[in-house]
Amino acid sequence: MTASKEIMADLLAEADVVVDGNDPWDIRVKDERLFHDILLRKNLGLGEGYMRGWWECERVDELICRVLKSGTADRIRGCWRMLMRALPAVLLNLQDLSRARIVAERHYDLGNDLFQGFLDPYMQYSCAYFKDMDGSPDTQRDEEVADALAWAQQAKMRLICEKLKLGPGDTVLDIGCGWGGLARFMAEEYGCTVTGVNISRQQIAFAREFCAGLDVQIRELDYRLLDGCYDKIVSVGMFEHVGPKNYRTFMHSAARCLKPDGLFLLHTIGSNCTDLNIDPWISTYIFPNGCLPSVAQIGRASEKWFVVEDLHNIGPDYDRTLMSWLRTFRRAWPDLREQYDDRFRRMWEYYLQSCAGAFRARDIQLWQFVFSPIGREQPSCRIA
Repeated sequence: MTASKEIMADLLAEADVVVDGNDPWDIRVKDERLFHDILLRKNLGLGEGYMRGWWECERVDELICRVLKSGTADRIRGCWRMLMRALPAVLLNLQDLSRARIVAERHYDLGNDLFQGFLDPYMQYSCAYFKDMDGSPDTQRDEEVADALAWAQQAKMRLICEKLKLGPGDTVLDIGCGWGGLARFMAEEYGCTVTGVNISRQQIAFAREFCAGLDVQIRELDYRLLDGCYDKIVSVGMFEHVGPKNYRTFMHSAARCLKPDGLFLLHTIGSNCTDLNIDPWISTYIFPNGCLPSVAQIGRASEKWFVVEDLHNIGPDYDRTLMSWLRTFRRAWPDLREQYDDRFRRMWEYYLQSCAGAFRARDIQLWQFVFSPIGREQPSCRIA
């Protein structure tokens, strides 16, 4: 056994993971260069090794969960090289206006056909809400998984609308409106006038067609350039792309556009601690320059403008959402394989499973904040 293999085997054993073992979460190694690469480049090496086919695992989600819960991940993640990769985020504003389109072009503009293949009919690419729903993607048929996902995504949108106390005639600003699903839902179900802003051109084109005939306007606009004044503001799954140097700018933009008696709901993945929160594999292959905020960072960013009326953590629902997406992605793969190669398939499956494992381990969270402008009467927005 090489020294690097022995070190990695000992580290994984702390998480009850066996190299070439028989449990579904065990790693089966196809190329032993993997061990040196993980020791050298940590979780970037782990993810790239999976993309290359250097290792297999029946349940990557459970592997990642065990590694995170055991504390092994802290030893795998931390090293001087990773610090050097994170240094630009400290010294530079990686999410400034000139760089803002990078994630749109490299992730959200991959192709609407890809996302239509595994998302629900409303094209919700964020955590669903499976409240009181029995079943699991592990035991359900493909059709049941898709139906449960569609129901839970509508439940998420309804939860958001009820927290915002939406009503007919309300004007709503949707910051980072994606493919327009939430905007359409708010217009159809609640009679609202919705303005959605986005910088992904493929999403914008889809959203304009998807919301045609409704009281919905989709604009190509960065959040820093927002204008107008609205009864309600919502932002779902976009704050993760803002970056610490811009959190306060984002909150100021929202405060500037919200009426004095309005409400603002922020739906974001979050970190348990305040640090750089930059995963090198995710940043390289999935969300360039992405960064997860902490509660403390969100609180500091909102000071002097907003009162926190409610904070709701539905992180465990993201585990089920991601595992549902894995099933729907695999079902759609035969129709996608002509446009995307096998390396992409492995990358996407690793992305979905590793994120599911992180939520299962409670390493990351999904928060819904409800804010009101300072000075307004306290609203009753506690909905569960």
